[in-house]
Amino acid sequence: MLRDYLPAIVFVVLGGAVGVLFSSLNLLTGVKTRPNLNRSTPYECGLPSEIQRGFRFGISFYLIAMLFILFDIEVIFIYPIAVELRSFGGFALGETVTFVILLMVAFVYVWRRGALEWK
Repeated sequence: MLRDYLPAIVFVVLGGAVGVLFSSLNLLTGVKTRPNLNRSTPYECGLPSEIQRGFRFGISFYLIAMLFILFDIEVIFIYPIAVELRSFGGFALGETVTFVILLMVAFVYVWRRGALEWK
């Protein structure tokens, strides 16, 4: 039984050893700098960030994020069915059409809500 798991155990041990080795080398040979305010401030594209800690994003940001996730899930769900539709049969086609209709309802809701118009 141990013989079956031996490659996985060796892989985990070697991965852990490489991680420990690289961390140790970084501690020994890395540049030692003292933290200061300029290095710890966030920046975007090399410019100082104007967003303060208490900044709140608008609802349109979250609606766009939900749309992005929904359409990513749609692609992940539809691709295997498109490749093997003949072997899955009509049931998979019906489920896929139902899923796409539900996604279109969500898209129309977000569109009517005005989330696609940046202000």
